[in-house]
Amino acid sequence: MKKMLPVAELARDSRFSRVQVEVTLFDPRNLSPSAQVNGIAPAHPNASDNARGLMHGIFVGEIQALEGAGRTCWDFETGDGREQAPFAMKLDMARQCWDEARHVEISCRLSEHMGSEIGEFAEGTLLYEAACNPDPVLRLTGVNRALEGLAIDVFTTMKNFGTTLEDPVMQFCEDWMLADEVTHVKMGSDWLRKLTVNDPQRQKDALEFQRAVDKLFSFGGFRGEGGDHPINLARNFRRLAGFDDAEIADLVEISAQAYLEAQQQQQLRADEAAATAAAH
Repeated sequence: MKKMLPVAELARDSRFSRVQVEVTLFDPRNLSPSAQVNGIAPAHPNASDNARGLMHGIFVGEIQALEGAGRTCWDFETGDGREQAPFAMKLDMARQCWDEARHVEISCRLSEHMGSEIGEFAEGTLLYEAACNPDPVLRLTGVNRALEGLAIDVFTTMKNFGTTLEDPVMQFCEDWMLADEVTHVKMGSDWLRKLTVNDPQRQKDALEFQRAVDKLFSFGGFRGEGGDHPINLARNFRRLAGFDDAEIADLVEISAQAYLEAQQQQQLRADEAAATAAAH
């Protein structure tokens, strides 16, 4: 079996359509439901379509999380070297594969429950791309702490969405998956510290990589704190998953930076468009 499988070689059937996701400013006035980053507040006029799009995004994300955890078990030789993975860590990743397989099934059924079908929305592959790092420690921080951390925030939001709509099916399923995600992030937190206990520079580099992934997956304002963001940080669950208050505060700052930079990029594009129009 091939090691370090590139994203282009992931197997999908004809129902799936892939897109290259552009990270832009979150703005519910400018994004279509299929962008998967629109308002899901029940009062929003497109809340139903947007929630279905987000649910489909969760579904394909769980497929990629399954693939990423499985690749970690296979891509690295077993051992304690810098480019190896301890056997106990591989056992944790195998356990995560089982969880992710269950999440794929649950998310597929939830999509049907919400009136969607596989392939109705496009699949972005950013999650799997973050799971391709050749360094096992960077893969742990990028996947188990950054991306699975995002899953904690998303599942908490969707659970609250189900509670608001008095939908016990969604509320129960999201709560079940949320419990798994907390353990996945906790595994990443624990293994990060174990593998870098005698190498503070490697830990520092890993946390910097995590910050880069966290910034990317803030999607220019998709995640943050306050009513303007569809996904809010789940502080209490992140503490259970091994994040301290300083790390959570740092994540809030990262999300704010991503939002500010996206605003600046959007303004720059608007100014360029206005200049072009004036020239003609």
